[in-house]
Amino acid sequence: MTGKEIREKFLKYFESKGHTRVPSSSLVPHNDPTLLFTNAGMNQFKDVFLGREKRDYTRACSCQKVVRAGGKHNDLENVGRTARHHTFFEMLGNFSFGDYFKKEAIEYAWEFLTKEINLPADKLYITVYKDDDEAFEIWNKHIGVPADRIYRMDEKDNFWAMGDTGPCGPCSEILIDQGPEIGCGRADCDPYCDCDRHLELWNLVFMQYNRDESGKLNPLPKPSIDTGMGLERVTAVVQKVPSNFDTDLIKPIIEYAAKLSNKNYGDNEKDDTSLRVIADHARATTFLISDGVLPSNEGRGYVLRRIMRRAMRHGKMLGFKESFFYQVCEFVCDFMNDPYIELMDKKSYVSKVVKFEEERFNKTLETGLKIAEELLEKYKENKEIPGFEIFRLYDTYGFPVDLLQDIMEDNGYKLDLVGFDEEMKKQQERAKNAWAGSGESFIADIYKKLENQFKTEFIGYENTKSESSVLAIVKDDNETQEISESSEFELILDKTPFYPESGGQVGDTGKIYNENCNIEVLDCKKVGNLIVHKSKLLSGKIKKGDKVTAVIDVEKRKNTERNHTATHLLHKALQMVLGDHVRQAGSLVAPDRLRFDFTHFAPVDDEEIKKIELLVNENIIKNIEVTKTIKPIEEAIKEGAMALFGEKYDKEVRVVEVPGFSKELCGGCHVGRTGDIGIFKIVSEASVAAGIRRIEAVTGLEAVKFTQEINSIAKKSALLLKSNINDVPSKITELQEQLKNTQKELTKLQDKLNASKAEDILSNVKEINGIKVLAIRMDNTEINALRNFVDMAKAKIKSGIVLVGSVNGDKVTFLCGVTKDLTSKYKAGDIVKEIAKITGGGGGGKPELAQAGGKNPEKIDEALNHIYNIL
Repeated sequence: MTGKEIREKFLKYFESKGHTRVPSSSLVPHNDPTLLFTNAGMNQFKDVFLGREKRDYTRACSCQKVVRAGGKHNDLENVGRTARHHTFFEMLGNFSFGDYFKKEAIEYAWEFLTKEINLPADKLYITVYKDDDEAFEIWNKHIGVPADRIYRMDEKDNFWAMGDTGPCGPCSEILIDQGPEIGCGRADCDPYCDCDRHLELWNLVFMQYNRDESGKLNPLPKPSIDTGMGLERVTAVVQKVPSNFDTDLIKPIIEYAAKLSNKNYGDNEKDDTSLRVIADHARATTFLISDGVLPSNEGRGYVLRRIMRRAMRHGKMLGFKESFFYQVCEFVCDFMNDPYIELMDKKSYVSKVVKFEEERFNKTLETGLKIAEELLEKYKENKEIPGFEIFRLYDTYGFPVDLLQDIMEDNGYKLDLVGFDEEMKKQQERAKNAWAGSGESFIADIYKKLENQFKTEFIGYENTKSESSVLAIVKDDNETQEISESSEFELILDKTPFYPESGGQVGDTGKIYNENCNIEVLDCKKVGNLIVHKSKLLSGKIKKGDKVTAVIDVEKRKNTERNHTATHLLHKALQMVLGDHVRQAGSLVAPDRLRFDFTHFAPVDDEEIKKIELLVNENIIKNIEVTKTIKPIEEAIKEGAMALFGEKYDKEVRVVEVPGFSKELCGGCHVGRTGDIGIFKIVSEASVAAGIRRIEAVTGLEAVKFTQEINSIAKKSALLLKSNINDVPSKITELQEQLKNTQKELTKLQDKLNASKAEDILSNVKEINGIKVLAIRMDNTEINALRNFVDMAKAKIKSGIVLVGSVNGDKVTFLCGVTKDLTSKYKAGDIVKEIAKITGGGGGGKPELAQAGGKNPEKIDEALNHIYNIL
């Protein structure tokens, strides 16, 4: 039985038991800032378990993408060295939200394992919480598992809690005895043993209590079920292979990497470890990038970068000289795009991100090797590299510790790994603080409560006005019955034409009124099934249950629609001009402008900007009808519709298409025909992060105004330059050349002037402890002239130190020169650094010539005289 078949068999089995199949959520958790990555199947149901969210089903099953490589669950360093550890894996799970409980959960698990995938019942062992007699009785009396194969465990092993307070309960684990040839080999080995013989397959969590702040366990009115079983692990058991890596879920990736490296998996354990690391990390990398995470130096991006660079390091150990990891990730996209259709659309993008990071890592290794050479020189006396230096190389430059260890051992040096571990612990604490805020913000409890009671119908695609009823009024996160004083509050209606902020599009503004009140709507946001109107009472009073008229600001909406459709046209144009690796990484669609962040690894030049603008405007001029249709997500993706990072899609999706040009999944507001946009103009293009570019643009009348402003500036410039508009660039180039030549002439004149004064200046040379010193002030002198003077003075005095200070406005500049014969004792960089401190500045440079700056001109004389104290 293949892993793919086991995945599908699990989901179909639970569907037959009345469960709703729920797609895997993103690896980036929604509405849970406590999580770095999705690390369990229950994450997407957390608010359902807590009673904050209600869904139209009470039973669910899923196969959830999971990453455990940061925070509490961190398996990174063990991956590749053991049979079971992974950074990425798939978690099979079935869930009950106040529906069935222990008896049914145990029955389903046992039937699936023994009947559906035919595991031998006599090899299955059970663990239960020590005080859970109910679960023990079900297993023993109802299922028929002998009492000697049911083990009672303490709270550490068999009691689950969501946190220090809240839902919790005992759990029961199903283990399989893999036989005496696996594990510790002891004759008395049993499920209490930590070896691999009795392998945990499935964990059934019985959420039946709510723990209060005093620690008391109070029974929940509707106990729930949360179960989890690793797909790779159960597949290894079914396929009778010793390791998850030997299953058909992972081994093809290993074999592909082995082929690339001209290695044979199984020939050499060291190579095998590297191949396992690469296969696992390629899965994690591919899925994280496809879910919108990019390598960076903080939060999720930092963990992704560590995963990628660990794989790349193992590639070097296999002998890869050039980039290779991107090819393995491409293979993962092809190999796993059947259950995860989003990979079909993301292959090119994933490949380009990985290749770009690989090229950066290769440069990192070059930098790291240079620093390693400096450390060999710096610590040659005691031949031990301190922990903070190891950490700096590892954390700042991504330089692998094992590679540094090899280099240092080859040279007879030791590494202070204890000190390194201490630095790592400090970093982990810092990382915890950073990760705590890397998820989405919490939703206030009041809205989770209201979401279980009400639902807002959005009617704004076809309507700009509605007659509605007030479902709820919220002020300062508390529900209230009425508002009668001028203040800001939130309003929830049964239906509304107001589009809530979503997908980058800003929320609508407008008015809500009746005969008793007049309300201004300042913003509009979506909270689950609710549309929340941020409102201000202008006059009268509003009560829960009132009938009101809701009207959007039509002009603002139309402008927003222009910018939203233009964003889709821009997205497609970018792909056509720059390449299909371009993907949206963020956006803002407002009435007055649009901002579009996208994945690309170089600045977009002027010629590319022109091509992009031309493509967008060509499709505007064609006045194409913009179609909006609802269809199943799988059908939409297969037809080529683009899905966006960070968006959570339902089974049915809205497809916005400009036929023949652009097709995206989008719930936003759009024009009826492309001609309604009028005109499109790019205002700016810049970098916002590694691998992320940003374009800002305007449409309609805003584009006309922008073009008029640019034209006005060009005309004024031409007038000042006494030329026509077309000649402005060449005229500026001509003036710049003239200025440059004039500056050169000024420098020559300054040098001549300084040379003529040289004999007088040299009369100021003093001798301190046998060393000639010249300290002089030369205000308002250009830096090149100062350098020339220092060189000339050094040549005149033959042996000595020259220090020059110059004040220009509120800035201070110092230059120090030391003749070559004295640099073993006095270094220009050290001298100028100490001098500059007096004027509130700093600097440095080479032993023979160094430069510094300062902020306090009034202290320049004191600073210049300080050189005599130094010597």
